[in-house]
Amino acid sequence: MTTTSVDKDTAVRALVFQYLQELSRGHGDVIPFAPLSEGIRFEGERVPLLGPQGIFKPKVLSLPLSISTSPNSPYDNSFTEAGLLRYRYRGTDQNHPDNVGLRRTMELGKPLVYFHGVIKGRYVPAWPVYVVGDDPPNLTFSVAVDDAVMISYSSENETRDSEVIIRRRYLTSAVRIRLHQRLFRERVLDAYRNACALCRLAYPELLEAAHIIPDADERGEPRISNGLSLCKLHHAAFDKRILGIRPDYVAEIRLDILHEIDGPMLKHGLQEMHNRKIWVPRSTANKPDRAALEERYEHFRAA
Repeated sequence: MTTTSVDKDTAVRALVFQYLQELSRGHGDVIPFAPLSEGIRFEGERVPLLGPQGIFKPKVLSLPLSISTSPNSPYDNSFTEAGLLRYRYRGTDQNHPDNVGLRRTMELGKPLVYFHGVIKGRYVPAWPVYVVGDDPPNLTFSVAVDDAVMISYSSENETRDSEVIIRRRYLTSAVRIRLHQRLFRERVLDAYRNACALCRLAYPELLEAAHIIPDADERGEPRISNGLSLCKLHHAAFDKRILGIRPDYVAEIRLDILHEIDGPMLKHGLQEMHNRKIWVPRSTANKPDRAALEERYEHFRAA
């Protein structure tokens, strides 16, 4: 690389990270595809942040800018026992230009963006991420997340320093947890058409994905069938055993709450939900698990 190309590479990546910060302030953790596809402008040229392929290099750069996983990706991207993201090669040829480019970012210590598709058209970004390992026999790279304030644009910083390794593993683990939470929420809300299953409130900002079998339980898997889209009020009532949902998808309000007098919120928000049938997704696979509801309902009855 010439000095000019190095400066250009650094400038583009810095602008991209700044843009992602701005998008995150406006959208939160989950960002729609459109602004990511539109990207930034650099010297009058549009620079998208991701493309249809997983390893993406915009025209203005000579090395990849981002890696992504689509919601329906055939690639098996997961996390290693060492707490790093395992990212699959493009195809099976380790010398494919995309794989060579990503390998070169590892050699030069270039920061990238990782986009994890949660549902169609919506991504959770993590940045900066670094390729820290290459495993040709298994056609995978190892990727670590780092702190934005520690961004390095060259291999001059020693990436094998023990403090760096520990920090990156910790941050990658935190991103893994965040991804699981966002995946569960976005997929549950999408299955329920972004509305509360009980009151049909349709403001995503006020909706949450409630676990039927709690996530603290080893059986509380982040599956849509183990979730309910509930507004904040009904989620809290569900967790506090004020609200129960029977296996036949009918809601009940605890008896003492039914007989309490406390104003319109209690009356319309809770008491009127008694014996109301909840709305469930059309897909049989996504409907609430009746056995899980039965177990949760028994806890409600015990209260």
